[in-house]
Amino acid sequence: MVVDRVLTAEALNRDCACISLDVPALQTLLDQGAEHAELYASILKEQPHLFASVPVFLARSHVEAMLATVRAVEAVVHTPAYQSAALATSPAIAQRAPGPLGVFYGYDFHLGSAGPKLIEINTNAGGGLLNAVLARAQKACCPDLEGMVPSHASVDAVINGFVTMFRREWALQRDDAPLRSIAIVDDAPTKQYLYPEFLLFQDLFRRAGLEAVIVAPEELRFDGVLRAGDTAIDLVYNRLTDFYLESEPHTALRDAYERGAVVLTPHPHGHALYSDKRRLTWLCDPERLRAFEVAPDTIEILARANPRSVPVTEQNRAELWAQRKKLFFKLTRGYGGKAAYRGDKLTTSTWAEMASREYIAQELVKPSERTIEIDGARVPLKLDVRAYVYDGRVQLLAARLYQGQTTNFRTPGGGFAPVFTEAGCGLP
Repeated sequence: MVVDRVLTAEALNRDCACISLDVPALQTLLDQGAEHAELYASILKEQPHLFASVPVFLARSHVEAMLATVRAVEAVVHTPAYQSAALATSPAIAQRAPGPLGVFYGYDFHLGSAGPKLIEINTNAGGGLLNAVLARAQKACCPDLEGMVPSHASVDAVINGFVTMFRREWALQRDDAPLRSIAIVDDAPTKQYLYPEFLLFQDLFRRAGLEAVIVAPEELRFDGVLRAGDTAIDLVYNRLTDFYLESEPHTALRDAYERGAVVLTPHPHGHALYSDKRRLTWLCDPERLRAFEVAPDTIEILARANPRSVPVTEQNRAELWAQRKKLFFKLTRGYGGKAAYRGDKLTTSTWAEMASREYIAQELVKPSERTIEIDGARVPLKLDVRAYVYDGRVQLLAARLYQGQTTNFRTPGGGFAPVFTEAGCGLP
C-alpha cells in the first residue's frame, strides 16, 4: 500500500496540471494589511516567480520519513557529546545558550529514489509565513484533490502558532515580563527578495498587539537598551546571514545580544549546533554518532536520510575531484545556494579558487520533478521540500519549484508551492 501511495504522488507530480491557487483569495490575503494595501501587485512586479500556481504531491510515507528524520536530528543535537564537539569548533559568541530555541529552522529535503534525503538545515529559513498564506489560498480544482486542500481553520492555527512561538521565545529568556516590541532585522531589508514576508510579519505582530518595525542592522543603536529610532526593542527576529554577527554593521546587535539586553531569534548558538555544514558530515557518520552515544534506532534513521558528506581537505581534494560528478560542494558557512556547485558543472579554475575556503562534499541527490504547463507546453521543474520546524515539531511543509543548480526564484512557473498529501496541505 505504501508503494501504491508513492507511485500515486509521483504520477500526480508528473501528470496533474490542475491549478489549485485561488488568485483572488491570495490577493485578498496579501493586501489586507494596513501597511501593504497593494502587496499582491508589488509581488507581481518585483517577485514574479515567488508563488507557483500548482501544488506538489507527497506520499504519506515520505512525510512520515521526514518527520522521523527531524526527530532523529533533534535527538542527536540534544546529546551532550554532540553539543560539546560542535561548540568546540564554533566562535565564542555561539558558546552561550541564551534560552530561546530559535524560530523557523528549515530542514530541506530532496526526494531521492530511496526516499527523502536531508540536504541541509537552515536556522533562519525564510518563507514560513508566505507559505502559510499560500496554503490558505488553495482550492480543490478537481475531485481527486478533495481532502488534500487544508481547511482555513487549520492554516489559521498554523499562523497563530507563529505568534505563540515568538512569545515563547521571549518567555524562555524573560519569563513573565511583557513583550512589547519586535524588530525584523536584515541587511537592506527593502531590497531582499522575501521583503514581502517582512511586511506580512509586521502586520501579524501588530495585529497581536505588538509594536513591530523592519530595520537594517546599522539603524540599530545600543546604549544599554537596543533601539531602532525612538523604539526600545525587546526581541529581534533575525533574518541576517551573518550568523555570528561578525561584520561591522552588526555591532550594536552583537553587543546587545552578548550582554543579554535583547532576545535574539534565531541566534548564533543554534546556528553552531544545527546549520554549520560540517554538522552534515557528522549526521551521516554512524561511527561518530555511536561515539556521541546516540541510540541505534536514531543512527539507523539518519543513515537512511542523510547523503554521505565529508569535509574537503588538502588530503582528499584529488580524490574528490576525480569523483566530482557524483558530488555537490557547499561552503560550511554557506546559505541560499551561494558558492555551491554541482561537481559535474565545476571548472578547474573554480575548483582552484575553492581551495582557499572551507567546503564539504555531499553525495549528489538529484531532485525529483514536478511537471507544469506553460503556454500549453509541458515543462519539468525540479523540486525540494522544506519542513519548517520549531522545538523539534514540524509546523508546515512547503515545496520550491525551480530550474538550475539550486533554488533561485527565477524560473517561470516556479517558486513556493503548497504540499498536498493524503493528510492535507503540508500540515503534518
